[in-house]
Amino acid sequence: MKSWREAIRDGAISGSIASLISTVALGGRGRRDTGTSYAPTNAISHWIWGDGATDHDEPSARYTGIGYLIHHASSTWWAVFYEKWFGRAAERGDARRAVGGGAMIAALACFVDYRLTPHRLQPGFEKRLSMPSMFLVYASFGLGLALRGLAASRSASGKTAPVSRSTR
Repeated sequence: MKSWREAIRDGAISGSIASLISTVALGGRGRRDTGTSYAPTNAISHWIWGDGATDHDEPSARYTGIGYLIHHASSTWWAVFYEKWFGRAAERGDARRAVGGGAMIAALACFVDYRLTPHRLQPGFEKRLSMPSMFLVYASFGLGLALRGLAASRSASGKTAPVSRSTR
């Protein structure tokens, strides 16, 4: 298991990847469900701007920018736990454990988001997305969590000789 310091360092990267991938899913599913790619991300900014943010359909720094920043911070928060518990498996190339761990963290995040969190701090995009779209957003988030470690594994396995560590 990684130290918290390692989990925070690697979580910043895997959280960024998961944030970007799930934001693409938010946009694509938002376009399908509401006719606009921006509505789900805008809805996240209800943390700051109140429930009126969920009705905003156009891109803006106020709604889209703040919504993305909140989403990114939340993704990074969850990524730290992913890295702590599953990061080593991903770095070893254990895709089943890495992706399964991402799914577990995504499920935990969804449970916390909608069962333990007060309305004001829930994501907000549930007001603009269908249940199948919600599933795809959380699934893409979970997959995004695993990608950093799995990519590191593939990169390390491409080397012809193992890296030796000096013992000073």
